[in-house]
Amino acid sequence: MKYDRIDSKLFIKNRKNFMAQMKPSSLAVFNSNDIYPISADSTMPFQQHRDIFYLSGVDQEESILVLFPDCPKEKHREILFLKETNDHIAVWEGEKLTKDAAFQTSGVKTVYWLQDMEKIMFELMTQCDTVYINTNEHYRASVETETREDRYTKWLKEKYPAHSVAKSNPILQRLRSVKDPIELDLMQNACDITEKGFRRLLSFVKPDVWEYEIEAELMHEFLRNRSKGFAYTPIIAAGNNANVLHYVVNNQQCKAGDLILLDVGAEYANYASDMTRTIPVSGKFSKRQKEVYNAVNRVKKEAQKMLVPGTIWADYHVEVGKIMTSELLGLKLLDKTDVKNEDKDWPAYKKYFMHGTSHNIGLDTHDYGILTEPMQANMVFTVEPGIYIPEEGFGIRLEDDLVIQEKGEPFNLMGHIPIELEEIEELMNS
Repeated sequence: MKYDRIDSKLFIKNRKNFMAQMKPSSLAVFNSNDIYPISADSTMPFQQHRDIFYLSGVDQEESILVLFPDCPKEKHREILFLKETNDHIAVWEGEKLTKDAAFQTSGVKTVYWLQDMEKIMFELMTQCDTVYINTNEHYRASVETETREDRYTKWLKEKYPAHSVAKSNPILQRLRSVKDPIELDLMQNACDITEKGFRRLLSFVKPDVWEYEIEAELMHEFLRNRSKGFAYTPIIAAGNNANVLHYVVNNQQCKAGDLILLDVGAEYANYASDMTRTIPVSGKFSKRQKEVYNAVNRVKKEAQKMLVPGTIWADYHVEVGKIMTSELLGLKLLDKTDVKNEDKDWPAYKKYFMHGTSHNIGLDTHDYGILTEPMQANMVFTVEPGIYIPEEGFGIRLEDDLVIQEKGEPFNLMGHIPIELEEIEELMNS
């Protein structure tokens, strides 16, 4: 992996926290992701399933983690099954985890090769009553592919139909949403890499540059700082492209006078950053662009103050909507009649700001978190208000990643990345 080794005490702690919430006489299983085919002998780059990574640090295909805290055999309370490496694999694919390396990475002492899995699982299943399966229950999930986890769950339930079944996901949703200090350091590193990429752009962007050239500059900076690249598909949207919320083709030329909306973020050690900035192609904002930019920035500043322990996500969005409505009235995009006659299920401000303000971020860009439960310290949320005006040919969104604190305002992991309009202009013209 490109990233520096993560202290195994993170994964030891994560497993301990998970097992503390398991039912008596129960076992939990977690699988790595597949390597997905493209065509012929081509494959997509491997991306580890975030849950097995969170619990073990193992970043390798064909891996299985089993947790059985009440197992009569102490050595079987935590088990890793790994694909056995050999000289042929080492030559053609590169080094895979040895048993000792797996222990150093994860802190799991008992490591078996995958070929022994069915025999050992039979023994374990005779000793437990409940098996935890790992299903994807994220509120944005829409998965058509049968995953390796899905196939394993199907096999397990067919082979052992008398066992009770429980769900790992509700436990993981709560655990993963509250970050350990080691995780926060990794996310800060991802944000620092994103900062380097953004600062690189401020001296690079000029009229007639192409969106994909900007993407290339970012990728260059991310890779040279030990990132695999973008944490998600980058949005580099010049002019009216910014009014397409998930614009990802990045194939248009940037014209003088236009704005470029950049929704980009580096990953580091599988942890995501998520930044949005909006900059002028010519290095200067017009008067109208400044008005809208500053309005969005004011909404962002007020919104992030509300990210405190006890806040309910849905209530927070209602309050942000009120702030945005006030700004849109000031910009003459809405009038009092629009607000008076608005549909409460789709308020007037949604014409110009149609998406949510915040989501959890961590190992996934849209990370785990149960949004009906109060916010807690060390949860990390984005704050990303925007105003989109197709009739004026531009859209503006600003976004940072913020850590909720025990007391006071959140800590901004991107507080060092330029965002004030005057600083953007100064850096672009220096």
